[in-house]
Amino acid sequence: MPRLTRGPRGADTLPNKVNAAVKLQIDEMISAPCRLGILATLVPGVPVTFSQMKSETSLSDGNLHVQTRKLSDAGYVEINKTMKGRRSVTEFRITELGRERLRLYVMKLQQILDADVGPRQPAGPEKAADDSAVWA
Repeated sequence: MPRLTRGPRGADTLPNKVNAAVKLQIDEMISAPCRLGILATLVPGVPVTFSQMKSETSLSDGNLHVQTRKLSDAGYVEINKTMKGRRSVTEFRITELGRERLRLYVMKLQQILDADVGPRQPAGPEKAADDSAVWA
């Protein structure tokens, strides 16, 4: 059985690079796809109504309510409810904290992508779906 050897502590090895990437501590509040979509929709800084957000994110009413409430509780999104005539209108806006945390999240992802993890395998030639059925 081959013996496993370790490089010097802190060496520029693949496991050390992966561990460094994991230590970036990705913000789990933002990493959920539905919440990331909500924040991305709000980045321009213009208030977005509940129905607009629902359309942009394709989330159900209940899921949109729960996820925006979580973002609001974390301080990433501001929720404003106003009356227009006899109807209640809910609008969302990203907060400065939310914008900064999203920016940090994207920077951390970029650091992971920029990490040089060694040579990459080129994509191989594409094969036919069933190369046993070749007819002349």
